Amino acid sequence: MKYPIGIQNFEKIRREGYVYVDKTEMIYRLVNEGSYYFLSRPRRFGKSLLISTLEAYLSGNKELFKDLAIERLEQDWTKYPILHLDLNNQRYNTVESLNEILDLNLSKWEDLYGRYEKEKTLSLRFAGIIERAAIKSGRRVVILVDEYDKPLLQAINDEALQDEYRAILKAFYSVLKTEDQYIKFAFLTGVTKFGKVSVFSDLNNLIDLSMDERYQTLCGITKEEIHRYFEESVRGLALNNNISYVEALARLEKDYDGYHFVAHGEGVYNPFSLLNTLSRQRFGRYWFETGTPSYLVDLMKQDDYPLPDLTQEQVTGDFLNSIDSMSTNPIPLIYQSGYLTIKDYDPEFGFYTLGFPNKEVEVGFTDYLLPFYTNIRQGESAFFIGNFIKDLRAGRLDDFMRRMSTMLADTDYKIVGDSELYFQNAFYLISRMLGFYAEVERETSNGRMDMTVQTKDYIYIFEFKLDGSADEALKQIDEKGYAKPFALDKRKLIKVGVNFSLEKRCIEEWKCASLD
Repeated sequence: MKYPIGIQNFEKIRREGYVYVDKTEMIYRLVNEGSYYFLSRPRRFGKSLLISTLEAYLSGNKELFKDLAIERLEQDWTKYPILHLDLNNQRYNTVESLNEILDLNLSKWEDLYGRYEKEKTLSLRFAGIIERAAIKSGRRVVILVDEYDKPLLQAINDEALQDEYRAILKAFYSVLKTEDQYIKFAFLTGVTKFGKVSVFSDLNNLIDLSMDERYQTLCGITKEEIHRYFEESVRGLALNNNISYVEALARLEKDYDGYHFVAHGEGVYNPFSLLNTLSRQRFGRYWFETGTPSYLVDLMKQDDYPLPDLTQEQVTGDFLNSIDSMSTNPIPLIYQSGYLTIKDYDPEFGFYTLGFPNKEVEVGFTDYLLPFYTNIRQGESAFFIGNFIKDLRAGRLDDFMRRMSTMLADTDYKIVGDSELYFQNAFYLISRMLGFYAEVERETSNGRMDMTVQTKDYIYIFEFKLDGSADEALKQIDEKGYAKPFALDKRKLIKVGVNFSLEKRCIEEWKCASLD
């Protein structure tokens, strides 16, 4: 089987025999039931392939769709003039860089459809091209824009430059409304939605599919599609990893499934990671390793964001679907970028609860963030956490605490200046990393973090204090009865009291006591 990893051209996939997960029935409905659409999905989720498929369909290339669902639905196969703008593979660090790429595309289209001298601005030139293309061909025009937001994302930390980009793109895209009589169909994709008061403010005719139940699986791969297209690949994966077929399916689901784009919607697998896993016949963090969320870290830095809230956020759909408020809360951008997804929905109040979609994202995101809160260097997290786990499994509590103290000492606190928030965030990340290898439970409340770690032979109950004492922490474990749930457990139970000094920004002392 040939896997279309990194191949975004529909014609190449079809002509060269790569497997294609058939989305054409939904594509047919889109084209025949509406005119203007926008879709936000994370990177490497198939947006560019979707645009390419639309281009092939609306170019009338019937032979490319043989044996696909759309073959029995479409009768006419009309060829429309197509204006395809791809903003994905460029570096936008100045206003000139954006103007140049727009000018380059306009010039190519003008070579086909002509230009009037008085069309001086980018938007006037775009409008003129649409009109002439429609008149010359006798068909209304199709407009496809891939990664419309790439310039805006690259200027996420430069407010002045981003404002200039917004002004340019707003004027450019507003042509889609003013030239409506000449346009058959328009489809725009991006990672994010820069909300209603910015780029798309004039496009009230644009249908946002990002949280539309009818098209929730338009990009990505579903469980049913895995069975339909990749059954033998999964069986090979199981064989090559010495696990059963059922275990292979469960591992794929745990690692790569879990994206939900509507309330109580169908789960969607990350297509890039899934295809890489089936192609290479081994599990890995393929999606996360292709790009790091540095701009998200910058936003959390600006907001002094408490990391335990990542999996406790409750937000409205309007808030989730726009990043206009990104200066005060990074959650919409984190969600739209694919690092959080919808976990639950409260219909009474209209609140969405968010969380990590799967293990690949949770492990990758935690591993990436840990060096920003500790003195661990990038790429060394697994080594440090591995030693932590070995200490706890062997009952070497003092060694564990010395490592912990060293990890938190002498950091430069690259994200937060608030010591209490730093302490919460650092221990949240460490406990999550420990949880990937041992059973860990965490509770966070009013600046206090408690942690229980269970290994094969030991149960550790940690109580952390801020500017208190280790004795106070041990006393609280007894007074609150934290050990009671483990009264009948045969493993050795160790209670650990830890005090963190806000002034010194370090672990000041720890004490332990056994309960046999």
